[in-house]
Amino acid sequence: MRAIAVTKYGDVNNIQNIEMSKPSNPKGHDILVRIKACSVNPVDTKVRAGVYDDYPDYYDRAPRLPQILGFDAAGVVESAGPDVRKYKAGDEVFYAGSPIRHGSNAELQIVDSRSVSFKPKSLDWGQAASMPLTWITAWEALVERMEIQEGEDAGILIVNGAGGVGSVASQIARHVLKLPVVVTTASREETVKFSKEVGGATHIVNHREDLVKQVEQLKLNLPIKYVFITHTPTSGYLGPAAKILTPFGKVCSIVQDKEMPMYGTEFMAKSLTFVWALLGTKPYYGVQPESHGKILERLRDLLDDKEVKCHNTQKLTLDEAGVRKAHDIIEGGKAIGKVSLEF
Repeated sequence: MRAIAVTKYGDVNNIQNIEMSKPSNPKGHDILVRIKACSVNPVDTKVRAGVYDDYPDYYDRAPRLPQILGFDAAGVVESAGPDVRKYKAGDEVFYAGSPIRHGSNAELQIVDSRSVSFKPKSLDWGQAASMPLTWITAWEALVERMEIQEGEDAGILIVNGAGGVGSVASQIARHVLKLPVVVTTASREETVKFSKEVGGATHIVNHREDLVKQVEQLKLNLPIKYVFITHTPTSGYLGPAAKILTPFGKVCSIVQDKEMPMYGTEFMAKSLTFVWALLGTKPYYGVQPESHGKILERLRDLLDDKEVKCHNTQKLTLDEAGVRKAHDIIEGGKAIGKVSLEF
């Protein structure tokens, strides 16, 4: 089968078209999917560069080189393992794969059927492939890690509101959890517009300026109880978050940082909570195998009912040149929403 893989960790030019053996027949709960589209996330660029450090032993457990990258995918089921009851050949699905199995930058992929959902009817292949990783990440952060309750009389600040995760996190906060105040950060005219029109933000502040002062100037009639950090460096936002948050508030981050300077801030004084959120935790450690599938089922309904919007902004061809270009876009730091790739 055709695949686009990293042959040596490092430069983007190490992404190459290769031929690999077709995956063996699926076993257990696995299904074999013929990929129609995938998308690229910052984690893909870090893995390719050889610097991915969210797990201390990642490169010991990752597939041997050449490694097929890619988490998000949408495609058609080719065959199913003996324990699969929900899916059959011909079904259209979308999903985010495991960090320690070959990824979606290929014609075929083996995935755990329990992490899969039927593809939304309202989206095309590229759009569907753009949603899973960012939505699951945001859902786990807001609903599972910070435990935000629907209809809370509180606000949230989301760092990088026009990014892949930020632009769906703001939709979850506003349209699913019904928070009355959703403040996001954006610094350019196009990112401000995207965060409002797609993300549904109620207020925008500039992350390049004094966040504490800007939030104070909003004169909100509700406390900011939650801060969600989706952009590096986490350490740079801890001090401002501690000042902005109401007592007993919560901070969640999805970006690793070697330094976490909480001493000398209001973290202790306000009894604030800090938590990490990492989509790969469940598949990496083999826990809650049905969780991601259930989250995507809810997403499919929300998309088809037009309650939330897809954040796919660019489409490229799923080949060596396309994957390289997508990595360049992500590493350039100017990406808005998600970049998808289609065969």
